[in-house]
Amino acid sequence: RFLPRVEVTCTVHPITKGTLRFHIQLDPIFDWSGRFHGGAEGFWLWVEDCDNDRTYHNEYILFSRRNHPESTALELVIPVFDPLPQQYFIRIVSDSWVGCEALIPVSFRHILLDGLSSPTYHTSLFDLTPLPIKALSDPDYEQLYERRFDVFNPIQTQLFHILYHSDSPVLLGAPTGSGKTTVAELALLRMKKINPKGKCVYIAPLKSLARERLNEWRKRLGSSPLKWKVLELSGDTSHDTHTLNNSDVLICTPEKWDLISRGWRGVSSDLNSSSASNGKKFVREVGLLIIDEIHLLGEERGAVLEAIVSRTRFISRYVKAEQQNDLKQGEKLPEMTRIMGLSTALANPYDLADWIGIDTVGYGVEAKRGLYNFRPSVRPVPMVVHIQGFPGRHYCPRMATMNKPCYAAIKDLSPTKPAMIFVASRRQTRLTALDLISYAAAEENPRPFLHCDDDYIEAVAETLNDKVLRHTISFGIGLHHAGLTSRDREKVETLYLEGHIQVLIATATLAWGVNLPAHLVIVKGTEFFDGKLSRYVDYPVTDVLQMMGRAGRPQFDKEGVAVIMCEESKKNFLKKFLYEPFPVESCLGERMCETINAEVSIGTINSFSDAIGYLRWTFYARRVKLNPSYYGATDFIAGENDSMNKILSDEDIESFFLHVVEETMDKLKEHNCVTVNKTEGTDCIVEATPLGRAASNFYLNHQTPKQMRQGTRSLKSILAQHAPEVKSGGRSIEKNSIFDEKCVQRVNSITRFSPEHEIYTFAVAKILYELSFTHEFNELPVRHNEEDLNLELSKSLPWGHDLSKVTWWTKKKTSSGKNMLDIMLDPHTKCFLLLQAFCFKTNLPISDYINDMRSVVEQIPRLLAAMQYVALEDKASAGSFDLFSCFPIVRQLFSAASAWSAGSVDSLNGMKVLNLTVDKELKKASNFHNGFIDLEYQLDSSEIKTFNSKIEKGGLSVSFVLGTMTGGYLLNQSSLTFPDAKKGKVSKKLRIDFDWNSAEVNGGPDNALVLLRVLHDFASGKDFEVVISLKPSTQK
Repeated sequence: RFLPRVEVTCTVHPITKGTLRFHIQLDPIFDWSGRFHGGAEGFWLWVEDCDNDRTYHNEYILFSRRNHPESTALELVIPVFDPLPQQYFIRIVSDSWVGCEALIPVSFRHILLDGLSSPTYHTSLFDLTPLPIKALSDPDYEQLYERRFDVFNPIQTQLFHILYHSDSPVLLGAPTGSGKTTVAELALLRMKKINPKGKCVYIAPLKSLARERLNEWRKRLGSSPLKWKVLELSGDTSHDTHTLNNSDVLICTPEKWDLISRGWRGVSSDLNSSSASNGKKFVREVGLLIIDEIHLLGEERGAVLEAIVSRTRFISRYVKAEQQNDLKQGEKLPEMTRIMGLSTALANPYDLADWIGIDTVGYGVEAKRGLYNFRPSVRPVPMVVHIQGFPGRHYCPRMATMNKPCYAAIKDLSPTKPAMIFVASRRQTRLTALDLISYAAAEENPRPFLHCDDDYIEAVAETLNDKVLRHTISFGIGLHHAGLTSRDREKVETLYLEGHIQVLIATATLAWGVNLPAHLVIVKGTEFFDGKLSRYVDYPVTDVLQMMGRAGRPQFDKEGVAVIMCEESKKNFLKKFLYEPFPVESCLGERMCETINAEVSIGTINSFSDAIGYLRWTFYARRVKLNPSYYGATDFIAGENDSMNKILSDEDIESFFLHVVEETMDKLKEHNCVTVNKTEGTDCIVEATPLGRAASNFYLNHQTPKQMRQGTRSLKSILAQHAPEVKSGGRSIEKNSIFDEKCVQRVNSITRFSPEHEIYTFAVAKILYELSFTHEFNELPVRHNEEDLNLELSKSLPWGHDLSKVTWWTKKKTSSGKNMLDIMLDPHTKCFLLLQAFCFKTNLPISDYINDMRSVVEQIPRLLAAMQYVALEDKASAGSFDLFSCFPIVRQLFSAASAWSAGSVDSLNGMKVLNLTVDKELKKASNFHNGFIDLEYQLDSSEIKTFNSKIEKGGLSVSFVLGTMTGGYLLNQSSLTFPDAKKGKVSKKLRIDFDWNSAEVNGGPDNALVLLRVLHDFASGKDFEVVISLKPSTQK
């Protein structure tokens, strides 16, 4: 049992006719002993073709004691040749134990390659006379371009007619730097010319790209004479329904538009204040959907893009049919939503074109209308590419050997023109810059990359926050990564664009973000560290192309230069596939549960047959037919067992889709997201549950709501046992200070509500702990050696890593036997520590944690609202009243500018309750009553001056939690938001419904009291609770 052995599982996915992707999972099946294995065990893995005596891949795999017995996953691209062999072999051999090896055959009998032989379609670039901007025939439109250029470039000229004089869907595949943004603008101008009230949605893959597009379009489209309203919708922004309805252009990240477009039917819960409920009015008005970088469909987030386009086409058809019925005779039907996809050159453009609505099978005039897939060679500025290979198995030493060639490349290929170096991490930006400075120091001019006065650059350097950047900028070398403050990044960008500094060293995400072209681009290393897999993995080829695309400035250069520095064995792969990209495959299968659940929740899918029909709309369906082996569909080929020469029929595809739907529904049922009821035939009726709606409305993993429900139920049981009883007295408040005279007869007493009891501290900690351990934070990076930093951080935080410091009523749990450093390696543990550090304003050990904390904290409002929604499902249980009182406390905690402290007290000036009344009515066909409390709540912002920043960000929110006097039962809860609180005195009316009989049964000694807690989400210390009498008081 101590002999190191590894179990190998391999699945094969065809990419092209000559390329296969191997997904290999390695599971260590031995007991780890420090005596025999030490800290790590190494293995060698080979992929062999025994028939031809060839080895196609070799890799060194390291299993560590710390991660044992976790499996390791590999993804390899392996060549195959005609005729297709029966099998390859995977050999795995221990590096230090004799005889510990295995040989695993990988059969190709199920692989089907026939559908992969279709030739790539390329559009020829015609030699046309460039069109002048006067062709727009509109002075307002012409002024957008008159200061930038006089004529459109060749690609824009060739597409001008279909963009500006038709409403056909368009797919444009063209190299970076081809002017695709202007192409998108032409389609936007056409849409606004035909339908001035129509809306354009622009989908950008990254927030940074969305922000760049927002800044540019606000400046150009938002100013006179067009004055269009351009809004950004991302995780950082929120807009009210009125603003969204009056907008002209919406710039979104894929996830945000996916969430918003789910609300197109207007199906939402009262509690759901997320953007999904805002979508119902304007999603149908979208006349143009532009998807930038649509080839990212094949990357990890591609499933979201697929859901967006499939849903958009469905909505478009639905609205068209709906309007057709309402039209009077002779009226013209409005056009469907136009879809435009922008991409680099594609290997399978037909599939994407067919999916977005372009006719790819006909032979008439309309055939392939809107499909443009230009070769990489048509870029306006030609590019020379150099690929250099570097030996060395270990990443860091190999990166170090690239620094001198980097310096030499700049001196030889771009001695005076701007150069950009892309690296994989922030640490590499720093190390590369320092090495370049040391090489320059040996030259005659130690500052060859600085092109401004020393005094000027020193003055700029003094204003920068980052110490390393202050040093490197004085030598003409800028750094650009997410660890810098936005102010530092903007200054570096300005210095680089103005030519004061010549070299910019950036992390790879800049390739997709800020538009900073260069003459020379160096891609220093084609690997990055994947925190999820805990190893280095290759960049997708699309990322490498995007980085290279920054080379060549259209206004200044006749040609651009790109240098790719990679590991020696990757050199031939890059030479072959850099300009012969892999076909785009669907990633929908990886998010099938979330996608199907969302459509069930909004009512698009009501049965298994509906789900199969929905899948037919997707890109996934098109690729399953052409590449069934990639998706595991060859098992459903009817007839002979040997599937190598068989083709998938429509019946086979239906069988496969039915299997996918059944498998997906089983997973959703397991996590209580849907209910499935069989009908008389073979079909099944599907309905969403509250947990399923929570996953859809709040954009959660399908497993998360069930986790949240388990967490809230365990917390409720603890609160029911340990929460303090409601007592009259306490920190009482004069009734007249809060209530007007009309309300006083219903008010028994008013007291401060302050969560100073230790159970509330535990409850707040428990809520954040449960949120931290949801699936939403599975991929929070825990980098090399961060477990030690997490351990040190946990010692300085008041709640610890597992709530043991705040669980006072029970003995400390004994250790589970897990090593403490192993616990600190858990991303969920790190998440909980970061949340505590934010709440208590604790210093973080390194700058990387600042960005990690920001990414975690920005998700908490959404997750907290989701948990509250889930907890409402069983609100009638004991402890619910105190639980729902804790949610606003958590929101206060994240609003506070200073460290949180339970029991703080602040002035109640500026807060009034007006016209409070209590009444009841008999329920229909029963002897039970519905009760309701009506009130008007008034805020005076002149008295709440310290919260002006929160007023500007989206208003002040107040929560009202109504509970029983005894038992801790929740009767109801609601909230009011005051977006216009800065106007001075503002008030809103509220009605809280509740079960009168439940209130009486638990109404205290006289069965006549309820407890209302008024909690201010924007600040702590301003909360109070009111004992309200169900029977009018005779006291004055």
